[in-house]
Amino acid sequence: MKQKILDAIIKYETIIIHRHIRPDPDAYGSQGGLAEIIKASFPEKNVYSVGKEETSLHFLRRLDAIDDSVYKNALVIVCDTANQDRVCDKRYTTGDKLIKIDHHPNDDAYGDIYWVETSASSTSEMIYEFYLFGKEQGLKINDEAARLLYAGIVGDTGRFLFPSTTEKTFSYAGDLINHPFSRTDIYNQLYELEPNIIKLSGYVLQNFVMLDSGVAYMVLKNDILEQFEATASQASMLVSNLGNIKGVKVWVFFIEEGENEIRVRFRSKGPIINVIAKKYNGGGHPLASGASITNWDAVPSIIKDLENICKN
Repeated sequence: MKQKILDAIIKYETIIIHRHIRPDPDAYGSQGGLAEIIKASFPEKNVYSVGKEETSLHFLRRLDAIDDSVYKNALVIVCDTANQDRVCDKRYTTGDKLIKIDHHPNDDAYGDIYWVETSASSTSEMIYEFYLFGKEQGLKINDEAARLLYAGIVGDTGRFLFPSTTEKTFSYAGDLINHPFSRTDIYNQLYELEPNIIKLSGYVLQNFVMLDSGVAYMVLKNDILEQFEATASQASMLVSNLGNIKGVKVWVFFIEEGENEIRVRFRSKGPIINVIAKKYNGGGHPLASGASITNWDAVPSIIKDLENICKN
């Protein structure tokens, strides 16, 4: 698959790279890192990174605004996006050829070519592996690509703490830090929080619900978000907070976003939770998944499902 992807990149003059909605550092890192590798390797090509920008990740990359006509005869690559419903910018289907590069379970095998490695810590790790594969065939990596890929790996491994971190992950990260960028700046920009979000974090720790089954959950409705002047995206950053609590097996955040959507963020210390996420039109990794629901009536059912997987 890596050779097929490289052959396609070599063939096409215009390459447009997408990623998922509500991007995280790995989405930006893999998308931007791949774009920079292609630009460094083939400076004559037209390479674009597209999608709705996430303000909190402006420090990583700013994205391109392109006309629909650019997609004609273009190669489109979608990074870090398991399902087509979650691809940001629906024009991704209007190019000449479509490639999927991802590390989530391949439940939606879209694209003319797809390379999926569920054992990879992140899609950014996969992009660096792609560079290593192709460097004898002309691929080059620049400092900006290294910075982006390192940030993506750090983000999706929780600073190398998550079980997805492997010996390969550390090896690749060790290669990347040989490039001249500031790891301290990356950590500060990824993990520093505004004072209002710190206060919201305190609210979460005072008001979460812990059940005897090992399930913990937190409900954040619009009135609470407004009280702390927080967005749903900012609140989602706090989901890891409950992971340090003794006795917790799985936990979930329900975060209201506007009037018609509730974000559901699942995390686990062992029980497989992406099967629950899929049940509610979501998906993700076995220990970190997400879904969306349209009303609060589904909340008791989700909690019951999580209790069942803990008991079993």
